[in-house]
Amino acid sequence: MVAREQFETDLNNIKEDIIALSNTAVKALREAVDALYNQDIILAKEVIENDKMIDKQEHAINDQTILLIAKQQPVATDLRRLVVALQITADVERMADNAKNIAKSTIHLGEGHLLTVHPRIKEMRDMAIDMNKTATRAFHYDDISIAGKLSAMDDQVDQLYESIIQDILNETATNPEKIQYIMQMAFCARYIERFADHITNIGESILYLVKGESYKLN
Repeated sequence: MVAREQFETDLNNIKEDIIALSNTAVKALREAVDALYNQDIILAKEVIENDKMIDKQEHAINDQTILLIAKQQPVATDLRRLVVALQITADVERMADNAKNIAKSTIHLGEGHLLTVHPRIKEMRDMAIDMNKTATRAFHYDDISIAGKLSAMDDQVDQLYESIIQDILNETATNPEKIQYIMQMAFCARYIERFADHITNIGESILYLVKGESYKLN
């Protein structure tokens, strides 16, 4: 019984570390988009620098998870819980990478230019942040009904992404001299869309965890 209780404690600690890491990835996304709108190169560089810490935290969680597998040699549901922890951690790290890429675009554009960021990119970011809140609740409670909501939320992000890209393409046709700037905006929208896709992957992992079968939410 003591060994079982210790296993549950260790597993819950890993889960809480993953949730904390996902919140850090969201903070990176929020700051990266703020830096883009404000042409804040200093903040963009901070996002890129902070990503190194996120990578270290990912490695630490992976090490804890693998050590727990080695010590406990779990089977069936317990093994699935640990495998899912590794999968979700990988998706969270990739979420953060997309935030970092937005910061890189901000630096690429430079400062001191009169640039107008597409107004709905921030809206798209906020939708992705709401998705992460939903995924975090689903993961915390192992709740598949909450996880299932991510499919419709991701569809809304995709629709907004397509609308933004269409606007960007139209601007390319009318302002060809702004092509470099316009393409960076397209990249940033894509990075947010990919951020949301990784959250959807987390929802799929939660469904697999609870039901023991693979599901596609997008």
